[in-house]
Amino acid sequence: MKKIILAIVFIVSSATSYSQSVDKLITQKNVTRIIKILTADDMMGRSAKRPEHIDKAAAFIENEFKTIGLGQLQGLKTYRQEFKKDMIAPQSLEVIINGQKIATENTLLVTESTQVNLTKGAGVIVIPYDTTIKNKRQYLLGKAFNLTRDTATAFVLVAPEFKENFKELKGYFGKRFTSGRKTNKIFVLGVTSVLSYSVKATQKIETITMANVVGVLPGKSKPDEMVVFSGHYDHIGIEKPINGDSIANGADDDASGTTAVIELARYFKKIKNNERTLTFVAFTAEEIGGYGSKYFSEQLNPDKVVAMFNIEMIGKPTKWGQNFAFITGYERSDFGEILQKNLTGTQFEFRADPYPEQNLFYRSDNATLARLGVPAHTISTDEIDIDKFYHTVDDEIETLNMENLTATIRAIALSAKSIVAGKDTPKRIDKATVR
Repeated sequence: MKKIILAIVFIVSSATSYSQSVDKLITQKNVTRIIKILTADDMMGRSAKRPEHIDKAAAFIENEFKTIGLGQLQGLKTYRQEFKKDMIAPQSLEVIINGQKIATENTLLVTESTQVNLTKGAGVIVIPYDTTIKNKRQYLLGKAFNLTRDTATAFVLVAPEFKENFKELKGYFGKRFTSGRKTNKIFVLGVTSVLSYSVKATQKIETITMANVVGVLPGKSKPDEMVVFSGHYDHIGIEKPINGDSIANGADDDASGTTAVIELARYFKKIKNNERTLTFVAFTAEEIGGYGSKYFSEQLNPDKVVAMFNIEMIGKPTKWGQNFAFITGYERSDFGEILQKNLTGTQFEFRADPYPEQNLFYRSDNATLARLGVPAHTISTDEIDIDKFYHTVDDEIETLNMENLTATIRAIALSAKSIVAGKDTPKRIDKATVR
């Protein structure tokens, strides 16, 4: 009995010691400093489609990594992991149906052709509305993305009840990157039949340079085993003005996660106990297809990645309150169990994703590495089902709870300790189960 009591005392005192250390090294003051800079209006909403807008954020993250003293990823001479993507920019679009010219705001062309002149051969697909649909946004976007995966040329007639969601759909498929999909889809809002038609369009393809920002802390005894801490630093950029504000600052999504990555890098650099190599990544282009994480995954051997802590939207308390966070895909590995074990003696608790209907496991950068078998999960605190600031110009720093943000970063630091130290290795994710 005495041995059991002594063991419990040791665990609690050890957790207390770690907590005191993390409280000193990860401060709310510095967390606030970083996120204020990332969400400032001069960052212009950090759109990955606009290199001239996102570059300032990349430069800031680079400087933080340099100040911390991180090394570069093997093969790189700077912290920027650059790659090029071809982008399609719509130039003109005229859609006439049944002799009636359709308003521009009610049309969307999804194709990778630079010239379109269509008067015959198109089918018709209908996306109807009914009152049983629980989430109009998710329903429309899901239907639309599925339709763009086939090669058929067709009109897609969208019910007028989806008017607000149609605007977001146009945002996704406006200026966008090429994907190699051989599809021709003309989405039209509010039209019920197509008897005759004419579609004329021109598009321009341009190549832009994009960059993840990556810093490395080499492992001491297990340098070939990698632990990734990541968040995406891009957001949706400049939107239509609402009450005079057009900059979507992306405070929670995902300046909060990027802030966590920077602070975790600073923390682990100071405590110097990583037996495994730690890689800290601020991904670009998560908002427009996860191109940053895809490129990153192609440059490494996924079998050497032990775990991925992807951090997304941790600036507000969970549905259970503060000192909680949830992990997407919790049931796919024992990643969450290991994290919770490392938090024994603290007040913080990790739980399973309470929003399975939102498909959050597939909606962030963790999914790319999970498809390769990596125990890659996203940590979040956001009430995504009721978050009225998500993907709006109102996602400002004033909407965040800085105590929650700081507490969550500290909890991630503590929860990672046995993985970082090379003592615990999460089970691999079954690639066959990841679509």
